[in-house]
Amino acid sequence: MSERIILLVEDNPNDEALTLRALKKSNILNPVFVARDGAEALDYLFLRGEYAARRPAGNPELVLLDLKLPKVDGLEVLRQLRADERTRLLPVVVLTSSVEEQDLLRGYALGANSYVRKPIDFNQFVDAVKQLGLYWLVLNQRPPESK
Repeated sequence: MSERIILLVEDNPNDEALTLRALKKSNILNPVFVARDGAEALDYLFLRGEYAARRPAGNPELVLLDLKLPKVDGLEVLRQLRADERTRLLPVVVLTSSVEEQDLLRGYALGANSYVRKPIDFNQFVDAVKQLGLYWLVLNQRPPESK
């Protein structure tokens, strides 16, 4: 069984470091690939551009997706993931500081599996990340890969 990779799509270096620290503190030791904008995330997932030679076996098991991203925003990333047969069923958790109700509604309408607002308090954030990891990487039963 291959490693269960997490794709973190986050442009803010502080939020990236906080998320990585929270994963480590929660004993979620899965490899994490960080895409720092929406275009890079799409290239990584669809094996384009600098990731064209990446092995498909390195596909993530979970995407943690910020919404406010440069180049391509998170909602457009989500739209493209759900429109493509290869990524339609990939679990996507919107992990954002946005408090806009419209973002929440659009995220779910576009097929987000979950929507989590980043807590301000680090301990609350660690708890949220721990629960996300436990559910999506351990408890959740993924559909079989279509060949």
